[in-house]
Amino acid sequence: MKIGARNRLEGDVTEIKRGTVMSQVKVRVAGGAIMESVMTLDSLDELGLKIGDKVRVAVKAVNVMLIKP
Repeated sequence: MKIGARNRLEGDVTEIKRGTVMSQVKVRVAGGAIMESVMTLDSLDELGLKIGDKVRVAVKAVNVMLIKP
């Protein structure tokens, strides 16, 4: 599958929280950083994700803002 997002990282699924409609999936990427994705339960089940799975994280943002304290 081709996607337009250029920011792609690989990591391991470390945590999955299932809600009533949505789920949160945490992924540990290089350097130990944690990224999180929110998706429908249907999408989670279709992907068949489970803790320990290797995944690719694709990030596409319209705006990236920096704030200097």
